[in-house]
Amino acid sequence: MTDRIRLNDMVFFGYHGALPEERALGQRFVVDIEVEADLQRAGETDSLEETINYSELYTVAEDVAMGPPFNLIEAVAQQIANRILGAQPKVEAVLVRVRKPGVPIPGSVLASSEVCIERRRQE
Repeated sequence: MTDRIRLNDMVFFGYHGALPEERALGQRFVVDIEVEADLQRAGETDSLEETINYSELYTVAEDVAMGPPFNLIEAVAQQIANRILGAQPKVEAVLVRVRKPGVPIPGSVLASSEVCIERRRQE
């Protein structure tokens, strides 16, 4: 059995990027989080203590996306995954997507760039 909680299309303004303009002007970042956890007990008891609080996942994404800048969105995604696995013992695995809608490629018609990472709890 694999149960999942997903938070989709969280939009944050941050200053990540390898280019000086990205660091100076900032830009929007769109983050998705999917966590795997056994949610059966939460479903049976209807108790918040038996599940993963969505607001805590959101706060991690917000803190990282709006926090100190990284050069790469890979690092943003990795930091989010690390913090979730470190703070949420019920989470067995986490998938993090970070999209950059305003890709700074001259003349581009690219809608966005995206990094998707999946990390599992180490036994």
